[in-house]
Amino acid sequence: MSMLILEGVNVFDPATKKRRTNVNVCISQGKISAIGDVPVSFANARRMHLPGRTVLPGFIDLHVHVVASHTNLGANALMPNFLAALKTLPILRGMLNRGFTTVRDAGGADFGMCEAVNSGVLPGPRILSSGKALSQTGGHGDFRQRNDRLDDACGCLGRQGAIARVVDGVDAMRLAVREEILKGASQIKIMASGGVASPNDPISNTQYSEEEIRAAVQEAEAAGTYVMAHAYTSRAIRRAVECGVKCIEHGNLIDEETARLLAKRGVAVVPTLATLERLMEQGSALGFPAESLAKIDGARSVGRQALALMAREGVTVGFGSDMLGELHAFQSDEFAVRAEILGNVEAIRSATCVAAEITREAGLRGTVSVGAIADLVVIDGDPVEDISLLLGQGEHIPVVIKAGVCVKEAGRLLEVVTE
Repeated sequence: MSMLILEGVNVFDPATKKRRTNVNVCISQGKISAIGDVPVSFANARRMHLPGRTVLPGFIDLHVHVVASHTNLGANALMPNFLAALKTLPILRGMLNRGFTTVRDAGGADFGMCEAVNSGVLPGPRILSSGKALSQTGGHGDFRQRNDRLDDACGCLGRQGAIARVVDGVDAMRLAVREEILKGASQIKIMASGGVASPNDPISNTQYSEEEIRAAVQEAEAAGTYVMAHAYTSRAIRRAVECGVKCIEHGNLIDEETARLLAKRGVAVVPTLATLERLMEQGSALGFPAESLAKIDGARSVGRQALALMAREGVTVGFGSDMLGELHAFQSDEFAVRAEILGNVEAIRSATCVAAEITREAGLRGTVSVGAIADLVVIDGDPVEDISLLLGQGEHIPVVIKAGVCVKEAGRLLEVVTE
């Protein structure tokens, strides 16, 4: 693997909150080899002169659905498989262009898609896939409309565009977790409460019995991984945590007591606030029914207070966008929401070192330090002072480096090269 030097840059390491100015970042074998003076061994390395630019770790989005090219997830699941797969390509390119070098897919991405991206066949961020999210009948992942016949199953298991599959019962849960891990899941996603995008389940619902949740946790832990759970309410969150879930998605309706429980147990939360703002603005035009818009508004109105509460109580809070369909372009809006509530530094940390802690890669990713994997972004300016530099479609991010390979240069994504 070739050597690369980023010359004369400013570095902000979110893990230590320290800045260094006018230094060289030396990259070799996919990792950061030196920061500061250039070692003699880099005499023949390629040099990129980038004075005044700021180097940050590549961003990590902990809640995406790369197969969700349509905001109507039920309709998304019904697309022909080949079409659903092709529609992920601009989504993946957009994420990489915005500086996201790793994403954790919360339901939908399969092994073939992950392998294509992770091996360099397709451009995109590295994907940590959950496979299909697991939902009970009538739960957040069951997008069947009410009718007189429900014995035809959900038809989701073999569909490229489905983000979830329906699984009921302890034994079925154990089998489903084992199957998703066999198919390449990095972690397991379950639906533990109602949601805003599904047709038949109020947010206040709890989903899955405690026995079913514990079965999922036991199987995931046996395979050396963890369970992440979709949950909005305090009741749903507490049930999931008591059963061993390690990461909560959304959490908008959390209360103080539950936030303290999360901090005590070391359970992380991935709020997804910007997507609710955009859905309220555009949901009607995108075909969301009035019932869903009412649920969105109920979760949106308290989401910012929930984020502030969790920060005060010391909960580990990671970055998640959860954009769907036409809204994927607004992925980076989450930075602005976080910055408004927590400040620019914590907004950046949520998508770098904190996110790496949640994916169990602290010290390897999410940091600009010697020995870390060289997932890096170069910013025109200082995002610690101006978070707007991280918004949009990567207009202020001229360079993106993924595992030591320059994948965006001079503001343009480079052609994929495979060995």
